[in-house]
Amino acid sequence: MNLRRHAPLIVTVVVLGAIFIAGNAFADSAAAPAYVPGSSGGIPLPNVNLSFGNSGKPADTVAVLRILMMLTVLTLAPAILIMMTSFTRIVVVLSFLRQALGTQQMPPNQLIIGLSLFLSFFVMAPAFKDISANAIEPYMAEKIDQKTAFDRAEKPLRQFMFNQTREKDLELFLSLSKEAKPENRDAVPTYVLIPSFVVSELKTAFQIGFMIYLPFLVIDMVVASVLMAMGMMMLPPTAIALPFKLLLFVLVDGWDLVVGSLVKSFG
Repeated sequence: MNLRRHAPLIVTVVVLGAIFIAGNAFADSAAAPAYVPGSSGGIPLPNVNLSFGNSGKPADTVAVLRILMMLTVLTLAPAILIMMTSFTRIVVVLSFLRQALGTQQMPPNQLIIGLSLFLSFFVMAPAFKDISANAIEPYMAEKIDQKTAFDRAEKPLRQFMFNQTREKDLELFLSLSKEAKPENRDAVPTYVLIPSFVVSELKTAFQIGFMIYLPFLVIDMVVASVLMAMGMMMLPPTAIALPFKLLLFVLVDGWDLVVGSLVKSFG
C-alpha cells in the first residue's frame, strides 16, 4: 500500500476512531452507578495505570494504541480540519465579511474560528457518518481488515473534495507531480487531490468575498461623496459609513444570507 497516498486517510481514520473511542468511554462512565451523598462507597473514579513491560495480552496492546491515537489527534487535527474539509472556505469568507463591514475585531477571531469549525462539522456530517458506519465501526468490531477500512473511509472524503475541486487546479498539481495522466478519479493520488482542493477552496472563497464587498463598497463611496460635497474633508468617511453598513446588514438579515449561502455552496 502506498503510504504517501494514504497518509491523509490514515490520519482521518485515527481522528474519527479516537472520537468513537471517546464516545464509548463517556457512555461507559455514564452507565456507572451514581454517587449517593452520605454513602460509604465514595465517588467512583476510573483507575489510570502507566507501566512499561512485556505483555502477551492483546487487550493491553489495544489500550496502548488507543492512547497513541489520542495523542496523534492533538497534533494532527488542525491540519485535517483545514486541508480536507470545508473549513478553509468558511473561515476566509467570514474574515472577508468582517473586513467589509469595517468593524475591526468584531466579531473576534475566536468567534469566527468557532463558527467556522461548527459549520464545517455541519457540512461534513454526511461524510463523517458514512466513514463511521462503513469503516470505523466494522473495523472496531473486527468485521473487516485494515485495508478494507482504509478504502471505505477514503471514498466519502475523496468524493467531497472532488465535488469542490476545479479541473484546472487538479490538472496543475498533476502536472507538477509529474504523474501519468489518470484514467479516472480513482487513479488520482490523494496527495495530489488535497492541494488541488485547497487552492479551489481559496478561489471560491475570494469570489464570494468579492460579492460581499460590493454593497459595502457602494456605501463607502456614497458617504465619501456626500462628505466631500459638504466640505467635511477632515471627517473620516469610515466613521460615518459604519452605522449605515451595520443597518443594511441587519435589515437584510445578513448572517442568515451569508451562512445559508456558504452551506448551500457545498451542495
